[in-house]
Amino acid sequence: MDLVGRRSEREAVEKFLSLARSGRSGSLVVRGEAGIGKTAVLEHARQTALASAFRVESSVGIESETQFAFAGLHQLCAPLLDRTGALPEPQQAALGVAFGLHGGAAPDRFLVGLAILHLMAEVAEEEPLLCLVDDAQWLDEASAQVLAFVARRVGAERLALVFGVRDSDAGDRPPFTGLPELRLERLGGSDARVLLGRAVRAPLDEGVRERILAEAGGNPLALLELPSSMRPAHFAGGFELPDVLGVPHRIEEGFRRRSGSLPPETQLLLLVAASEPTGDAALLWRAAAHLGLAREVATPAEAAGLLQIDVRVRFRHSLVRSAVYQAATPPDRRRAHGALAEATDAQADPDRRAWHRAQAVLGTDEEAAAGLERSAGRARARGGVAAAAAFLQHAAELSPEPAARARRALEGAQAKHEAGATEAALALLTVAAAGPLDALPRARLELLRAQIAFHLTRDSDVPRMLLEAAEMLAPLDSALSRETYLHALDAATLRGGDDAVQIAAAALVAPPSEVPARPVDLLLDSLATTLTRGYAAGAPGLRRALESFRDSSHTGLGQDRRNDGWLWLAGRNAVAILDDELLYTLASRNVQLARDAGALATLPTALNLLSITSVLMGELSRAGELAAEATAITQATGGVQLRHAHVILGAWRGDQAETTALSAVTAQDAAYPDGSTDASQAQYALAVLHNGLGNYPAAQEAASRACRSPELALSSASLPEFIEACVRAGHPERATSALEQFRSRARASGTSWALGMAACSQALMGTGSAAEDQYREAIEQLRYSRMGGYLARTHLVYGEWLRREGRRRDARDQLRTAHQLLTDMGAEAFAARAARELRATGEHARARTAQPTDELTTQELHVARLVATGATSREVGAQLFLSPRTIEAHLRNIFRKLGITSRRELKALHLP
Repeated sequence: MDLVGRRSEREAVEKFLSLARSGRSGSLVVRGEAGIGKTAVLEHARQTALASAFRVESSVGIESETQFAFAGLHQLCAPLLDRTGALPEPQQAALGVAFGLHGGAAPDRFLVGLAILHLMAEVAEEEPLLCLVDDAQWLDEASAQVLAFVARRVGAERLALVFGVRDSDAGDRPPFTGLPELRLERLGGSDARVLLGRAVRAPLDEGVRERILAEAGGNPLALLELPSSMRPAHFAGGFELPDVLGVPHRIEEGFRRRSGSLPPETQLLLLVAASEPTGDAALLWRAAAHLGLAREVATPAEAAGLLQIDVRVRFRHSLVRSAVYQAATPPDRRRAHGALAEATDAQADPDRRAWHRAQAVLGTDEEAAAGLERSAGRARARGGVAAAAAFLQHAAELSPEPAARARRALEGAQAKHEAGATEAALALLTVAAAGPLDALPRARLELLRAQIAFHLTRDSDVPRMLLEAAEMLAPLDSALSRETYLHALDAATLRGGDDAVQIAAAALVAPPSEVPARPVDLLLDSLATTLTRGYAAGAPGLRRALESFRDSSHTGLGQDRRNDGWLWLAGRNAVAILDDELLYTLASRNVQLARDAGALATLPTALNLLSITSVLMGELSRAGELAAEATAITQATGGVQLRHAHVILGAWRGDQAETTALSAVTAQDAAYPDGSTDASQAQYALAVLHNGLGNYPAAQEAASRACRSPELALSSASLPEFIEACVRAGHPERATSALEQFRSRARASGTSWALGMAACSQALMGTGSAAEDQYREAIEQLRYSRMGGYLARTHLVYGEWLRREGRRRDARDQLRTAHQLLTDMGAEAFAARAARELRATGEHARARTAQPTDELTTQELHVARLVATGATSREVGAQLFLSPRTIEAHLRNIFRKLGITSRRELKALHLP
C-alpha cells in the first residue's frame, strides 16, 4: 500500500527506530481501522530498519489461530531459538515447554515472557533487533500477553517492537493498551485524490470519482479496492442505493463479490486456504488433492489479486480471508476443514488436526470431542490455559453423551476462569450443571461458582458459598475441602463481619485431612481456634503452623507446591503473633520462590508483604524499592495494582497527601466495605500517619476502627497505635481494655517484638519509676528484634515522657537518638515530632546531611544495592527481570550521580 499522506507517521517511525538503534529500546502500537494502512506503516518500518542494519523478525496474528497457545510468539521467535543457550536454565525450560520442544511442568506465562525478553536482548547485543507483529489483535492470548509484557520491560537493549492493532467494533481492550501509540487517521481530501489517481489510471467521470471518494471516506484500502469492485456501468456514472455499511465492511463485501465471481473450483481452493491460517502451501496442495482440485484452479484467484501462492500462501489482506470464509456455506466449510484434517500430519501437529476434524463435524461426534480434549491437555501442559479452555468448550459442544458433555464443560469452565474469561466460564458452568455429574464434580462445580463470585463481587454471600463447597467436598476430597475452608475463612476475614467466626467453628468440626497434616492444615486449625477460643488458645498452634511453612519452604522436603500459595497468608499471620523473625523469613521466602519460578502474577503480592515488613523494620528506603518493583511488574503484566504497601509506607514516611489519597480510594471502592481488611488497613495507615503528625484524636478514631478488624494481623498492629493515640489525646482510660488485650497477646507470643511493644504501651499508661522501668524494658526488648521502626518510636515516646517529667538532659539523649534513627530511615513526621520535642528541651535537632544517594531514583538505588553485594549485571537483571544491558545503563547513571567510576567504589559507599 502506498504511504500517501503519511509523512508525520513515517517520521515518527524513523525517529523511534533511531532511538532503538542508539540503545533506547521501545515499543509502538500502530492502531487504526481495517484498511487504514497499518501494514504499510509496518512495511515502512521494516525497510527503514533493514537500511539501518537492523535484524528484522515478524509475525502476523490470524483470527482462527487464537486457540493455539504461543503460536504467534513461536512464529516470531523461531529464528532466534539458536540463542536459548544463553538464558538461565528455568527460562530455557519454560520456553521449551511453551513451544512444545520438550515436556515439563506448565510454565508461568510471565516466566516465558522473561525468557523472550532475555532472548531478544541477547540477539540485540550483536545487532539492533526489530520485531514486527501485524494484526496483533488476533494473536493467541498467551502470545499477546507475553509480547505486551516484553514491550513494557524493554530498556536499553537496542530492541524495537511494533504492533499493528485493528480497532475493534466491540471496543475490546487488548493487552497492548497503554503502550505508546501511533494512531492512523483517514486521509484528507487531497491525499485521497492522489491515492485514487494512482489506483485508477483510466479517466474517471467526475461524479464517479466523487462517489468513490465519498464511499471510501479517506480509508486507503477502500480507495485502492473500491474501483476494482465497481461494475463498468458505474464508471459511466451509474448509481446504486446508498450503502449503509462501514468502510471496512464495504471493503470486505468487495472482496466477497470478487471471489464469488470466480469458478467454483477456485472458490473452494480459496476456502481451503482461508480455513488454514498457517500459510503452509504444501499442506494446501495436499488438502486440494484430497478434494480432487488441480493446482491450476488457483490461477484465477491469483489473477484477481486475491492471494499469492509460492512456498507460502499470502492473502492480499486479512479481509480477503474473512470475506471468503464468511461467504462460504456451512457444508463447504466442513468439506474444507475435513480435507485439511486429512492432510495434516497427526504426529507432527495433532492439535491442528483435531481442530480441523472438529470443524468438519455436523452435530456431535465423540471421537472429535475426545481429540479436542487431548489437545486441551497438551495446551495446558504448555501453559496455554486459554487455549485449553477453547478446546474444552468446543469438546463439550461436540459431546453426544450428557455425562461427557457436563464433565468437559466443567473442565472448560475451570480453564476459562483461570484465563480470566469469567462470562464464558459461567456459561459453561450452566452447561455442566445440567449434568449428570457425580458427587465430587458437583462439589467442584459449586467451588468454582463460589470462586468466580469472589473474583467478580466479593459480596457477603461469597464466604457462605465457599463454606457450602467445603462441606460438600469434605467426604469426597478432604485435602481440597480443608483448603476450601481456609479460602472461606480468609474471604470472610477480608470481607469483615461475623461470618469468620461461624466458618471457623464449622472448620473445627470438619473431617481431618486424610494425608499427614500439611502446613495449610495446621494454619486452618490454628486460625479457627484463635477466632473461636481466643488468641491465647490459638497462638501456640499458629506459631507451629508458621514454623511448618518456614521449614517446608526452606528445606523443600515433602513440600506440597500448594503450600507456597498460602505463604502470603502465613506471612500476614506472623504479624498477628508479632513474630518478627518468622515474618521476615516467610515474607523473604515468598518473594524468592516467586522470583525463582518467574511467577510474575503472584510476585507483586509477595513484594507488597516484604515491603510492609521492611517498613515495620524501619527500612523505608528498601520498602519503597520493593513497592515500586511491585508496581512496575503489575503494570507490565496488566494485573490489578495493590495499594497496601504504598499506603502503609506513605503513613510511616509522614506523607499526608499520598496516605489520605490512597485511603480515600479504598473508602470509595464498594468492593471494600467498612470493616473489610482493605478498609481496616487504610485506617491503620491513617492511625500511624496522625500519630506521627501529632493529630491524636484523628489517630485514635482511625486506630479504633482498625482494631475491630477480624484480621488478626491488623488488630495486633493497631492496638499499640490506639493506646498511644488515646494517651496523647488525654484519654488514657479509653485504652485500658486495649492495653490488657495487647499484654495478653504479648504473653502468648513471647517474642522480643511483642514484649517490647507491650512494655512501651504499659509505660505510656504508667507514671513514675514504674513507667521508666517499662520504657527501658521496651527499648531493651526491641533491640533484640528486627523492628527498628518501633525501636525508634519507643526512644521518641520515652524522650517525650522524660521532658514532661522535667528531666531535660535525659530527654535530650533519647530524643537525639530517636531523631537520628527516624531521620535516617525517612520517617519524616515522627522525626519532626522528635525535633519539636528537642527544641522544647532547649536543643535544636541537627539537619540531615544530604547524601549522594539522594539523587538516585528508587530503581537506581535498588540496582546499586544489588550491585554493591557483588552481583553481576546478568544476576541483577535476572532478579529484577531486566536485561543486562539495561542494568549497565542504570549503572552508568548511578556512577555519574555518585561521582564514582567502578563497582568497587560503589561497594565502599555502604549504601543505606
